[in-house]
Amino acid sequence: MKIVIISDIHGNFDALSALPESYDELWVLGDLVNYGPEPGPVIDHLKSSAAVIVRGNHDHSVGYHEGPRCSPPFRLLAEATGRYSDSTLTFGHKHFLRSLPLHEELERGGTRFYLCHAIPSDPLFGYCEAESHRWIQELGDLRSDIVLVGHTHVPVVRAVGNRMLVNPGSLGQPKTGSPNARYAVWENGRIELKSYPYNFEATAEKVQALPIQSALRDELCMILRKGEIPPMRNNQEAQ
Repeated sequence: MKIVIISDIHGNFDALSALPESYDELWVLGDLVNYGPEPGPVIDHLKSSAAVIVRGNHDHSVGYHEGPRCSPPFRLLAEATGRYSDSTLTFGHKHFLRSLPLHEELERGGTRFYLCHAIPSDPLFGYCEAESHRWIQELGDLRSDIVLVGHTHVPVVRAVGNRMLVNPGSLGQPKTGSPNARYAVWENGRIELKSYPYNFEATAEKVQALPIQSALRDELCMILRKGEIPPMRNNQEAQ
């Protein structure tokens, strides 16, 4: 069986629709909306193509009209694009976001998986860097072989005790120093981090048409083009 794992699409339908990988199942680790220009097409596409989707903090924010609890430098971006997402999504879209589970526990091919957006103890908002010793505590009571998380936009495969921690990185707003979309593939017991190019300039053009402040549009486009957060934000936490 071949499973493609994606996360943090953030309304970037250009990146999502360019996914080059075939799969038996597509798993999504949350944050379908906000920051990007096409939250509706992203939801529609994943409703029909994804086997499993868990709820991210931005999905929760739009679905329940609550703040996504971003770090201070990202609040303006989240608030502005959140208002746009709220205005353009239908009642059905928002109901779908509300209905997404906070976590899933699945078994495929004899391998047990645990899926959430952030961390098991705080699946929407918790922030934990890949190298943190906190993961030992977070994963200690889980009855899973592989734990799949997103939220940080940073891809990682790391052994934590007898479990494997995997973050596929962000499909729609990567933070790897490259604009390429990031994802992971699990096939026949092997996990691999992968990436691919897409037409990010087309996405940037759509961002420039958003009804938000021009400075915020420019910043979102810069993130798309460079695949990194501005230097003044490198030490901030969650998106």
